[in-house]
Amino acid sequence: MDNEEKRAVREEQFGEENNNPENTLKQEENSIKVEDTQTRENPESESDSSSKEKATGIALERAETEDKKKDDVDEIKVMPVDYSTFEKEQLISRLSLLIEERPVNEIKGDIDRIKINFYKKHRNEFELKKKHFLDEGGELKDFKPVDDPLELNLKELLNQFKKNKSEYNKTIEVNKQENLKKKYEIINEIKDLINREESLHKTFQEFRDLQARWRGVGIIPQQNVKDLWETYHHHVEKFYGYLKINKELRDLDLKKNQESKIKLCETAEKILSGSNVIDTYKTLQKYHDQWREIGPVPHEIKAEIWERFKDATAKINKRHHQYYQDLKDQQKNNLEKKTELCEKVEQINKQCNMESPGNWEKKADEIKKLQKAWRLIGFAPRKHNNKIYNRFREACDAFFQAKRDYYTEHKDVQNNNLKIKTDLCIRAESLQDSEDWKKTTDALIKLQKKWKEAGPVPRKSSEKVWKRFRAACDKFFKRKSEYYSNRDDIFKDNYRLKKELIEEIEKHEPVEDAEESFDKIQDFQHRWNEIGFVPFKQKDKLFNRYRSAINKQFDKLNIDEFGKNKLKYKNKLEQLRESPKGSLKAEIDREKFYNRIKKIESDIVLWENNKGFFAKSANAESFIREIDEKIDKSRENIRLMEEKIKMIDQSDLEE
Repeated sequence: MDNEEKRAVREEQFGEENNNPENTLKQEENSIKVEDTQTRENPESESDSSSKEKATGIALERAETEDKKKDDVDEIKVMPVDYSTFEKEQLISRLSLLIEERPVNEIKGDIDRIKINFYKKHRNEFELKKKHFLDEGGELKDFKPVDDPLELNLKELLNQFKKNKSEYNKTIEVNKQENLKKKYEIINEIKDLINREESLHKTFQEFRDLQARWRGVGIIPQQNVKDLWETYHHHVEKFYGYLKINKELRDLDLKKNQESKIKLCETAEKILSGSNVIDTYKTLQKYHDQWREIGPVPHEIKAEIWERFKDATAKINKRHHQYYQDLKDQQKNNLEKKTELCEKVEQINKQCNMESPGNWEKKADEIKKLQKAWRLIGFAPRKHNNKIYNRFREACDAFFQAKRDYYTEHKDVQNNNLKIKTDLCIRAESLQDSEDWKKTTDALIKLQKKWKEAGPVPRKSSEKVWKRFRAACDKFFKRKSEYYSNRDDIFKDNYRLKKELIEEIEKHEPVEDAEESFDKIQDFQHRWNEIGFVPFKQKDKLFNRYRSAINKQFDKLNIDEFGKNKLKYKNKLEQLRESPKGSLKAEIDREKFYNRIKKIESDIVLWENNKGFFAKSANAESFIREIDEKIDKSRENIRLMEEKIKMIDQSDLEE
């Protein structure tokens, strides 16, 4: 059982037993002391009395610190003002108005949010001024921002608020002492009710009025809470003992208290489904104060109704505890995520010896993504929050300062980039009216790639040169799009032309001169490539027929296998000349041939050495003959690959 529940149990037992006139009458008749009655009715042992009194004192202080004049426990929820949309002048104006017209205890949250939003905007203005100063060619060490009059005004207002708050706190302490005095006066008036020669009903009503006045008095000093309440309950007990209220009136009072406590149970159970755990918990504390103030209920229903209220209390307390546990776990997880982001930025800073603007921009984009991810993560634990934020901010600032230093030192690079991009504009403009759609498209794509690789240019020329380059590219691609809008008809014509070309290839008979026949094959291939695209569905079938016809023409050439292989590879190089990245593909072939030659040469040396071992064996001639044939064939392969390498070196394939 937590302190709150102990307090409620003690108050239930203490309050009902001492306020029950029937029990008081029995006490007088049997001469039983109040202490004995409390011990008999309370199931807890005497050893727990000190801890119970401590819990009761804490609970009573909480009761004193709440506003007992509010009968309606449902608070009006007021959404806080969104100060992020205010300008600095508006923030100062609102701060001045709040300090002048609103009580100190109602505006602290607004004061804090105004201060946070003001300095956020103040820092943004500072960074913009510093950035403008650096962009204008100034040195960071020479940057000295002027004082902001609005900031001085803010500080004056905050000092005024602190002064008001100090005066308010002094007033509160004075009020506490005054409230303590009033409560002791009420106790004295309760003492005076004894021995009144008035009707019981009138005396009892005066007693209720004094209780209402007691609840209406505000908070008192903490050190007086326990003594005050013990004195109060002592005289309330004596009053009930003196009054000897009749059973009918007593039953009516107990029934009224029962109805009030049942209603309080219902309201406590109702707020269990509330979405705001904090507000629900605060409301529960007010319900406990009301429970204590209500008074006793019939003895036979006492345990049942208290268990009902205690059950709702336990569930709300459990939700409240779980909420803060989840919040703690989430903040711990947030700290781990933010630490990881800090490490990533710090790792990027270790690579700040980059030589190209492109790399700087790439890393800057990475930093910005990390900053965006940071903003999506919630708060870290309070003791780590500022520390981890400063670590992240310092790492980011270090990177962007290094980036600014780099660009300051590389203005010549930017001017050179401007020359490169201007040249790319001229080359793009020379291609914008071309009708060689595929070749020009590839060329423009290469120019666009070079544009991206060129790096940044001076800011004043950036937009102008980009619009010039984009206009040339857009003009060509717009013309290409218009051309291909009617390409279905063109594709059908191409299909017919390619089909006729295949039929011509299939009917062709080679001449005696192999070179002339090879040239004719190449002519077929050039004509095929010049025709253009065909409908997609017929493409593969048509090309397979074409390739079969060309291969048959190669097979008919009147040359040996070595020469045929040379011609086939020569034809492949011609094809690479018209394909994208042809030079790269040829270079890959060259590397492959070179490695295979080295491998075969190594194998030949091994085979030559093995011949000496086979010479002493019984079947030496057969083994040596097989090795010689393998060596001859391998040397022929070497010769063919050397010829192919020579053909690659002599070709003029474009990059």
